[in-house]
Amino acid sequence: MSIDAKQLMEAGWKSGPALGLALKAAHALEEKGDSTEDILGRLDCARTSPGNYLNDDVLGPLAQRLMKDAAWKSSHYDLRSEPVRYSVWGANAIEPAALEQMDNACRLPVAVAGAQMPDGHVGYGLPIGGVLATRNAVIPYGVGVDIACRMKLSIMEESASRIAGWKDRLAKTLISETAFGMGAEFRGAARRDHEVMEDEAWADLPGQLRKLRDRAWSQLGSSGSGNHFVEFGELVLDTEELGLAPGRYLALLSHSGSRGLGANTAKHFTDLAMELCHLPKQHRHLAWLNLDEEPGQQYWYAMELAGRYASANHDLIHRQVLRAAGLRPFVQIENHHNFAWRELVNGEEFIVHRKGATPAGEGVLGIIPGSMGDPGYVVRGKGHPKSLNSAAHGAGRRMSRTAAKNSITRHQVKDYLRDRGVELLAGGTDEAPMAYKNIDEVMAAQKDLVKPLAKFLPRIVLMANDGTAED
Repeated sequence: MSIDAKQLMEAGWKSGPALGLALKAAHALEEKGDSTEDILGRLDCARTSPGNYLNDDVLGPLAQRLMKDAAWKSSHYDLRSEPVRYSVWGANAIEPAALEQMDNACRLPVAVAGAQMPDGHVGYGLPIGGVLATRNAVIPYGVGVDIACRMKLSIMEESASRIAGWKDRLAKTLISETAFGMGAEFRGAARRDHEVMEDEAWADLPGQLRKLRDRAWSQLGSSGSGNHFVEFGELVLDTEELGLAPGRYLALLSHSGSRGLGANTAKHFTDLAMELCHLPKQHRHLAWLNLDEEPGQQYWYAMELAGRYASANHDLIHRQVLRAAGLRPFVQIENHHNFAWRELVNGEEFIVHRKGATPAGEGVLGIIPGSMGDPGYVVRGKGHPKSLNSAAHGAGRRMSRTAAKNSITRHQVKDYLRDRGVELLAGGTDEAPMAYKNIDEVMAAQKDLVKPLAKFLPRIVLMANDGTAED
């Protein structure tokens, strides 16, 4: 005889949405052949410890509802009356609203230290360029929507003087071997293969995220919208620190992230964090997950998988583009932002969030791009303790996307790029160089954080052309 609502209520279940989900789960377990006794036992376990069943295919929806209804292990928190002290680089070029966001983040009870980089502007949760160290807690929106968004640079032994003669060939290769935009993907025979798709961590994702694996596979090797790009350019090298003699080299630079996997992971765990960690309404996107509890551990594993997936995207982009162009990389450099790391701060381990900020520990190599028409830099970190070993992740916006689209014309962009020897294959006016801060002023503002080793000059640039962003 099938389990009914009356039987569940006799077992202690109360009328409401959770009862309906418990009944649905009971019927699903019956179809699998479980006994009534076993089913009632499993439902009782889910009711007692719902956090242990969030990724269960059958009991997951029930567990989430129970956590929401009963506010399982949830707590209400007030912000500190004053933020923990944090340093700001390039403060004169950072909008007050971004610093207000940083203030709010540094008033969290779990916050222990912070820093604001000179590319700062308003973001979600943390401002862009915001760095926050917390005690045993991870903030999904402190990491960001595009988890582990990263830069990758391939430097060839060929001279940059080859670009002029190879321009058509290089441009065709970019167009044929990349895909951009929110719906970008590779299907059928064009689908890319990478060992990341066999990563065991896919099976540990919560059920609704685990179902994204096929979509993630189709997006593998593609790039998002907004400020994501793949471009050939000229690397001007004045040092031998990269293993090459000083000179001007052909190079390929890409900027992209974890695509739909990262966005859905961020949403799922941010919603969960806001259910478990109650903050004043205007600060609710700063909700965190405790890393001693299962939801926090699940987010951490999902974030790390998104990081490996984003790295695989760049691996494939560079592999496909360079192979089609008949080129081989001699040196490759990669770094990421929109991530959380376990790091020592003043001798104690904390969780360091870098939302649009580049790791810049002592000796660490990094890439800090400008815009479609302005140079980027290869840098070596100086390990400044007050910056939490961080630096800017780019020039940073000085104008919103909407403002840029409403005030900058394609003719203005074309003139700007022509004057700098840049060919734009595709890209919206929301990514116009004039919408960004001056990269050299940003670099000057953080001269105590990084040492420039080389300058990258964009020459053939491909971006999405729809003017939307993935953050």
